[in-house]
Amino acid sequence: MENDRQAVVVWLNHLKQVRSLKRFGNVHYVSRKLKYAVLYCDMCDIDEISAKLSRFNYVKRVEPSFRPFLKTEYESKKEMMYEHKNEDVQISI
Repeated sequence: MENDRQAVVVWLNHLKQVRSLKRFGNVHYVSRKLKYAVLYCDMCDIDEISAKLSRFNYVKRVEPSFRPFLKTEYESKKEMMYEHKNEDVQISI
């Protein structure tokens, strides 16, 4: 069975403690210039993990990703425009 995963962005004061973030989830990306790390963890544990992470002195803030809640399947504009034209033609007839 596959677990639903969600990203958590952790803003850090220092990058030395990035290794300690591994116990909270998979470290996907670390930005050295902007000093943040992206973790992936189970959706059901997001609240607990963000509360634990925010207690550390080296963490500035913790932000969950909203990507799982966004619509990622898009319709093409051409199809939508074609459908609207057909509706207008049917209404006028």
